[in-house]
Amino acid sequence: VQLQASGGGLVRDGGSLRVSCAASGRTFERYSIAWFRQAPGKEREFVIGISRDDDRRYAKSVSGRFTISRDNAKNTVYLQMNSLKPEDTAVYYCAAGLYGDTPLTPSRYMYWGQGTQVTVSS
Repeated sequence: VQLQASGGGLVRDGGSLRVSCAASGRTFERYSIAWFRQAPGKEREFVIGISRDDDRRYAKSVSGRFTISRDNAKNTVYLQMNSLKPEDTAVYYCAAGLYGDTPLTPSRYMYWGQGTQVTVSS
């Protein structure tokens, strides 16, 4: 499966943004999808994930602010980010894996999108 992330941009502190992850292939519904992010000089970190059974998993830092949803008919996963903070600034990557859950470790994922930049200004 190939992933294409889009929708990043520049937003002010407290603002909202939605990013999308579109996938190719006919078996999208079998994949669990996660979003990771990587800020300059930092390791890539798990942000949020949705399993193939629609179970969701959140990093503590985004719980209550970020939500994730999927539309299997469109082969797309959406990440809605509200109440954005400057510390949310990073390149956001979507990743796919054939798991029943959404692992926290990047190396567990087989497929990656190219990343989309999200910048939150203070």
